[in-house]
Amino acid sequence: MNQHYRDSRKIDPNRGPTLGDGSPNDMDRVEIGPTRLAFDEWAAAGLELPDLNAMRAYRHGRLTQHIVARGYAGLLMFDPLNIRYATDSTNMQLWNTHNPFRAVLLCADGYMVMWDYKNSPFLSEFNPLVREQRSGADLFYFDRGDKVDLAANSFANEVRQLLDAHAPSEKRLAVDKVMLHGLRALEAQGFEVMDGEEVTEKSRSVKGPDEIKAMRCSSHACEVAVRCMEDFARSRVGDGTTCEDDIWAILHAENVRRGGEWIETRLLSSGPRTNPWFQECGPRICQQNEIISFDTDLVGSYGICTDISRSWWIGDKKPRPDMIYAMQHGVEHIMTNMEMLKPGVMIPELSAGTHLLDEQFQKQKYGCLMHGVGLCDEWPLVAYPDHAVEGAYDYALEPGMTLCVEALVSAEGGDFSIKLEDQVLITETGFENLTTYPFDPALMGQ
Repeated sequence: MNQHYRDSRKIDPNRGPTLGDGSPNDMDRVEIGPTRLAFDEWAAAGLELPDLNAMRAYRHGRLTQHIVARGYAGLLMFDPLNIRYATDSTNMQLWNTHNPFRAVLLCADGYMVMWDYKNSPFLSEFNPLVREQRSGADLFYFDRGDKVDLAANSFANEVRQLLDAHAPSEKRLAVDKVMLHGLRALEAQGFEVMDGEEVTEKSRSVKGPDEIKAMRCSSHACEVAVRCMEDFARSRVGDGTTCEDDIWAILHAENVRRGGEWIETRLLSSGPRTNPWFQECGPRICQQNEIISFDTDLVGSYGICTDISRSWWIGDKKPRPDMIYAMQHGVEHIMTNMEMLKPGVMIPELSAGTHLLDEQFQKQKYGCLMHGVGLCDEWPLVAYPDHAVEGAYDYALEPGMTLCVEALVSAEGGDFSIKLEDQVLITETGFENLTTYPFDPALMGQ
């Protein structure tokens, strides 16, 4: 833990202007962030905090570099996670995913403009890399009705004027996710709209030093929350009232208590509801001597995703031999596949070299071997050989990439599934497993 953090641990304006991550040492600061509980737990664990200003500058540089390398005038982002990456600011993230009212334009010269909700321009003012705050990017029907085309024309005209000033010789504009009227309006301004999602996914794929520190902190907070969920499940299952939703609610609560943000899915199920996989948690009363399987999909501290999976045996009897075999087989699967990870290895090589699940588990195996992770599940995806598309992922792994290594061991028609997943950092020489949460000893046959 760095000394700066030890000297200014408490949110107290009399003890220094900033916290250890560079955030204002002010209980009333605008930007959301980790809580006192999270800071104290990270200090006890000896974790080094990220420098958020350095992290923001790294992300801005990555995006600008990718824009310039493609010869684009700029990058226009509507996806709230791309906006978070570019600016580190948030505004009603889940609502914004289906009511896109925010936008960010990053010009090829690095000039960045935010369009935000009309009454909240202050939400990005903490970041000096955001040079202007505006409003008017809400191009969805609920908000604009039958005049959405006029709003789109006005917005696109602002974009054109900005790019005329900051990238006057180029008309190719990368855009990630845009509403239909917005696309038509941009094209009417003379822009050739390019694939902005390709730009952002490639930019986000390699994490800088402070992003990795933030991920370590987020992973620690997630694992503490998972431990709380497991303790609750083991103490309550079998009381005749505790259901899947009760268990899942613990993970949500503990995530938020540490400054985490949301959970992308509801992937926890128990007993026979674990098979087939992807049944989300519900009111089923959990029983003793059954398996509980889950996938966190958790957007935690600093907006970083921790995507890990575990299966637990809850009960006073021993699990069946077929359950133990499936668990051991799943652990072998992810650990063997992890050993392939190193800089320079091509993604198709990972598909071709995968550990093979038994035939009985092939039909219901997971949708991918591995996938990138950062602010959410990200590029790239590593497919199983029978799902791989030639030419879709002809890229090499690089240091700083972070991947989730998956296993779903699930027999068709069975009464249980084993779900396992670890989060891994690609280093200069190989890999580091960032996940420390143990595998259930009962299911491991111990």
